[in-house]
Amino acid sequence: MASPVVRSLREQIREYIVEGIVSGRWKPGERIVERRIATELEVSQTPVREALRELETLRLIESAPNKGVRVRNLTAADLEEIYPVRAGLEQIAAELAAPRLGKDVSVLEPEVAALYEADRRSDAEAQVRHTVAFHRELVRASGNGVLLHTWESLGIEVWTALSIRWLGTHQQSYAEEHEAVVEAFRRKDPQVGRLVKEHVLTCAPRRPTAPGRDPEGSRIPMP
Repeated sequence: MASPVVRSLREQIREYIVEGIVSGRWKPGERIVERRIATELEVSQTPVREALRELETLRLIESAPNKGVRVRNLTAADLEEIYPVRAGLEQIAAELAAPRLGKDVSVLEPEVAALYEADRRSDAEAQVRHTVAFHRELVRASGNGVLLHTWESLGIEVWTALSIRWLGTHQQSYAEEHEAVVEAFRRKDPQVGRLVKEHVLTCAPRRPTAPGRDPEGSRIPMP
């Protein structure tokens, strides 16, 4: 049995802040006070500052001189535009990983099994966690450290959670879709890279657009 992943203090703080943004604790434009978070979590301000910098890189928050850190006014486009980039990276990863995964897909199978259970329980948090873990293992199997670092820098877990919670991006069965990817590797499908790319793009959020509305500027509804 695999050992549980131990998250760093910075990662735990990042998750706490992300959850606060997603749940509506912090509204768009509202200030996030570093010292207050440190007090609430009983930690120093250093890891809080590190977490906030990371979230600024992911464009969830923004900072300005004399104004502090605030939640960005996110739009649907902020979520949508990341998927083509991610899809391209994962296509390359799948093509590089194909020789290895064609022989042994065991690194992917536990996540698919976990997704079947998450689907059965309609557990959105577990669906996010194991979906991201599946794709991380796929990218890791490429054996390309630069590719993995670039993929990680996109903040896939954060944006996947936001897509599901804010835009209602939800597949019929996360497990079945990911099992289809595993089967493609297992049968050594020469088009596995394209299949993975299409799989990722299928997961991209789609918002209905009212007549006369600009979908690029449509605001994400906050709780």
